[in-house]
Amino acid sequence: MQGRMHNLNVAAAAAGCAMLLAHGTTLAQDSGAATVSSSLSGLPLFLAYFCLSLVVTSAYLYLYTLLTQHDEFELIRADVPGAAISLGLSLLGFALPVASAIAHAANIVDCIVWSVIALIVQVGVYYLVRIPVPDLSKRIASGQLAPAIYLGLASATAGLLSAASMTW
Repeated sequence: MQGRMHNLNVAAAAAGCAMLLAHGTTLAQDSGAATVSSSLSGLPLFLAYFCLSLVVTSAYLYLYTLLTQHDEFELIRADVPGAAISLGLSLLGFALPVASAIAHAANIVDCIVWSVIALIVQVGVYYLVRIPVPDLSKRIASGQLAPAIYLGLASATAGLLSAASMTW
């Protein structure tokens, strides 16, 4: 008996979903052209902010790798996992506040200002992490994972906190 009730419940739920889908399709057909046009009206701003995010992220990677004492890309090419971990998490720590800046910025210039602040925070984290681990870069370059993970997670944490703080 329970099996039949379960099958009836499933059948009723499926029928309800089919009715909702059919009704939703009718609504979508009525306003389909307007919806597409309305959706695409935001494309120029999407492209502007997306291109901006690519530019500021590239600038971040260039400046961050220039300021660190180890050559992350050379170490990654040499298959040193710690370099990839620390740089990847640092990149995430930068991207989080940039995404928040894009979501909350009043305009492109505002977004650039907050992206620069996010860059400063990430560089600051690198130097702060070197206080308790003064030979951080040397240890990452030698393949030690613990300092790389520590730097990466400190960067990601700072990025998360920065992103949360950008809620003006």
